[in-house]
Amino acid sequence: METIAALAMEQGPLRGFIFGFVHVGILITGYYTGWSINRLLKTTTNGRIAGILGAVIAHICADLIASLLDPTMRSASLGIVLGGLLPLLIIPLLEKYVNKSDAHIMVGDHEDIEKDLNSQHTQ
Repeated sequence: METIAALAMEQGPLRGFIFGFVHVGILITGYYTGWSINRLLKTTTNGRIAGILGAVIAHICADLIASLLDPTMRSASLGIVLGGLLPLLIIPLLEKYVNKSDAHIMVGDHEDIEKDLNSQHTQ
């Protein structure tokens, strides 16, 4: 016999609670530990692309782990990952045809942003 709490998590308003908790917990842990996909990618791409890809890859990894740990979301794991990967296909088009504002800063590592801002002012 299932408890009311178990039913609320499987079929009710708390469905996906474990997913949300794990997903955000992974991102917060990465932020506070300094583990960064952006920093790794900056060695192979320009800073803007590294920030975009780093954020997307971090979210897809967090989504995958969270969906596998949440029994109410486990069956959706493949769809969540594929749905997260598909928008990456439009990045080349956006890079080519969309003008980026000079005032816009891609969120990334705080130290990297500070270095980028300082280097722009010295040039």
